[in-house]
This record gives sequence, C-alpha cells and structure tokens, in this order.
Amino acid sequence: MSDQWIYLGDQFVKKEDAKISVYDHGFLYGDGVFEGIRVYDGNIFKMEDHMKRLYNSAKSILLTIPHTQEELTNIICEAVAKNNHKDAYIRVVISRGVGDLGLDPNKCKKANVVIIVEPLAIFPKHLYDTGLEIITVATRRNRPDVLSPQVKSLNYLNNVLVRIEAHLANVSEALMLNDQGYVAEGSADNVFIIKNGKLYTPPAYVGALEGITRNAIMEIARELNYEVYEEPFTRHDVYTAEEVFLTGTAAEVIAVIKVDGRVIGEGVPGEHTKTLLKGFREKVVQDGVKVYELQDNVNAV
Repeated sequence: MSDQWIYLGDQFVKKEDAKISVYDHGFLYGDGVFEGIRVYDGNIFKMEDHMKRLYNSAKSILLTIPHTQEELTNIICEAVAKNNHKDAYIRVVISRGVGDLGLDPNKCKKANVVIIVEPLAIFPKHLYDTGLEIITVATRRNRPDVLSPQVKSLNYLNNVLVRIEAHLANVSEALMLNDQGYVAEGSADNVFIIKNGKLYTPPAYVGALEGITRNAIMEIARELNYEVYEEPFTRHDVYTAEEVFLTGTAAEVIAVIKVDGRVIGEGVPGEHTKTLLKGFREKVVQDGVKVYELQDNVNAV
C-alpha cells in the first residue's frame, strides 16, 4: 500500500508524521475554516466555487490564508496527484495557527494549512438504492444572526450534536430545525423536498449553508425545466412531500424515504430524485478543475 501524503504548513509529510501543535487555535478553540471537496475521475468538482467559499469564510473571521487562490488550487491539485487518486474526498483546513492559551487571535503569527486527500463513503452504498430513514432532533440550528452558517468554521459542535442524536435513534442522518421551527438542514447536508413536481430548499436566512452540491442541484433542476424555490418550510411540508432528498459534498445526492416514522411518497427513491442524480453524475466529471491536466501544465512551466 502506498504512502498517504498530507500537506501540512508548507510541505508534504507522510500521514503518520502529520502533527499539529497543541497550541494551534484550531485545536484549542475551533478557530478556523474548512472545505470538503470531491474528485471525480480526476476532476475536482466545482473547485472555483469551493475556493470562493473558503476565502469568503476566512475573510469573514479576519483569517489570512497564506496563499493566493491560484496557489492553493495548485497545491490541492498536487495533493491529489501525489496521492494518486482519481476519485477521492479532499479536506482543506485553515486554522488560526499557533498562539498561546489565551483567546486573542492576534497572538497567532500565521495560519496553518492542512490538506488531506483520501477515499470517503459517508453512507453505505446500498442506501443510495433504498433511501434513508431519518428523524427530527431536539438540537436547533444556531441562529444565523449570531453565527453565520455561511462561515464554514471548524467549530462544528452544533452539527456534531445532531449526528449524536441521530445515532442514538439508530438512523444515519437527521433534520435540524431553526429556533422558529423551520427546517434548516441535516447534520452535514442540505434538504430538498418536491411538491407538485416543484423543487424547494430552505433559504440561507433560516440557517442553511449555501452548499456547493445544493447549488449544483438547483442549477441542474433549472436546466431540466423544474421550478425551483428557496423558501422556508416546516416538518409538515416534509411529511407530505412527494419526494425528499439530501445533498452534500460527502453525501452527494441521497433519497429520504421515511421521516419521523412517516413514509415519504411510495417509500422508495422517487423519479425526480433519480433524474436529478443522473444529471449530477454527468456534471461532476465536467465542471471543475482537471487535476492531471493542470499538473502537466504546471510541470511544463
């Protein structure tokens, strides 16, 4: 088995040598941002969108990434190529860096950059054929006027608590409501429902992350002449939907066939979900950055 290489700080190191300081504020306080990105057949899907969101998240919390977007894109491509992956998940982490035990981020001299590339399957393969059973949990979404969900921060405790509740209920995923009772998202996924052949997903202002896969599905749906709406909805709307599905970089697109004991539609992945998934599968190998082509160009310079 070949070595796994991690980009850490400013160099590639073997996985077993990839260590950070206990004084890193990403570890001490969850002070940092991250992105999860997918590689499909050597194509880093929606790379530019992920980079834009990463740099916007960093700017929002006054965190300076020590690379330009172009430089970081090249490093990510190098990480994929160095690990010899055509299909993989990429985790890019930018922490505040090493400081002291105090909270002050100004004590951290330089942000720390970590890039991990490895295969990932968030749900068992058979669930993509059969669909998920999920529940609604008691944990509510952080209020977006207090902590913006558009900042994809290292402090993921809100989402972790949702996943804990899901596991205690013996299901793989759960719905999280906001403080007004509207559906926000899952622990790591955006939520879509289909009613009367129309597609609905929660808007960002109710606490939903503007997911890259979420936006790709809306784009695909519009190309297929679906009516697409970003509108608040409740659990009642979920229970009575014709179809429900989740989207995310790790989860991709997966149908939900039961929510809080209520069977959705016919209790199997619906035709609209299958159609959108087919469109997604086509787009992931087209839209993005071709790793090995870019590497060849970089090496030729």
